[in-house]
Amino acid sequence: MSLLAISDLHVRYAENREIVEGLRPMSDDDWLLIAGDVGELSSDIAWALTVLRDRFHTVVWAPGNHELWTPPADPVQDRGALRYAYLVDLCRSLGVHTPEDPYPLWDGPDGPVAVAPLFVLYDYTFRPEGTGSEEAALAAARRQGVVCTDEILLHPDPYASRGDWCRARLKITEERLAALPEDLPTVLVNHYPLVREPTRVLRHPEFALWCGTEATADWHRRFRARAVVYGHLHIRRSTWHDGVPFREVSLGYPREWRQRPETPGSLSVVLPGAVPAGRR
Repeated sequence: MSLLAISDLHVRYAENREIVEGLRPMSDDDWLLIAGDVGELSSDIAWALTVLRDRFHTVVWAPGNHELWTPPADPVQDRGALRYAYLVDLCRSLGVHTPEDPYPLWDGPDGPVAVAPLFVLYDYTFRPEGTGSEEAALAAARRQGVVCTDEILLHPDPYASRGDWCRARLKITEERLAALPEDLPTVLVNHYPLVREPTRVLRHPEFALWCGTEATADWHRRFRARAVVYGHLHIRRSTWHDGVPFREVSLGYPREWRQRPETPGSLSVVLPGAVPAGRR
């Protein structure tokens, strides 16, 4: 019985879709944590979640930025909070846990822990050194030719900005985590890293603006995290912060995973232990 994780499946790529078709649990009791970016089109997201729901005992999903896009080719043209609500309803129809549901309790090896999928977005506070304000940092990124597609396809409606939506989500999520029993550990699942340190290895440091928020920097300590699971960076690795393992579990784009030595689509073991689990 294992708590497994993966993210950034990006199933619009045929090679990634094939990998998802090959994902299997190691036992009938295994859970799967999906830390966002399953895909962009609603039909692709539904397909992948259905496949994985049918194979794993329990599936837990946290949204990535790609799911929140409103691509012109998608029949579902909801924007912003309505797009997120659509995805939550889709997951619930499939029996997949979302950030809006009661946090499921993992009572397997190294448990019990509350498995908490998070949706908190980003607020442009991961700024490169010396760039000053949010406006100055974004302007500097544009001069370098670094602009996330979110600026075109991820709409914050009904909020005035993505930063405002982030701040609203932070308040909701913090209140829910604080309401957990004080002696109950957690596994925090978020698309973005909860601390800034993992973004410091980015090839383009300006991209960190779209990678999280300083407001979550102490959440792994405050909310008794046994582990933190995230994706988004497409830099698969484990780091430790204040004694807590942070697992970046991305599959990523084919051009990225082809360069890695491990089998593409390998699942990360979150609990028990911290060794990689193979795909079979």
